[in-house]
Amino acid sequence: RGLQNFLKEQGWDLYIDWLDEELPSAPDKETAEKIKNKIVETDWFLFLATANSTKSRWCPWELGYADAKKRYEHIVIIQTEDDDGKYHGNEYLQLYRKLTDSTSKIKSGYAVFAANATNGGVWIDELMP
Repeated sequence: RGLQNFLKEQGWDLYIDWLDEELPSAPDKETAEKIKNKIVETDWFLFLATANSTKSRWCPWELGYADAKKRYEHIVIIQTEDDDGKYHGNEYLQLYRKLTDSTSKIKSGYAVFAANATNGGVWIDELMP
């Protein structure tokens, strides 16, 4: 919820599938079609890599579908870590750009970086939502 609130404060209009009351209670073909349509309709695809999302049968499928439908620049992974500092997710998440907290001489906040990069990020408030 914290990320959701932060992005809304940055002016992002979010679609979060598990908050969609129009989706069937038990995932089925209709669920897949609605999610595919939302992935195509939205400008960005953000993948919150938690312990649950990376083990889900649906979330990696959504990422794969987004990979086929979106420009690379518009897919962003938001990694989370456990109490031991270990990041959640599989190696394929490293293929995509990532959102992380960052600090420069000018400002601090969240920025999107190319896969495996720590320089040359774009501040989240400078991205077009």
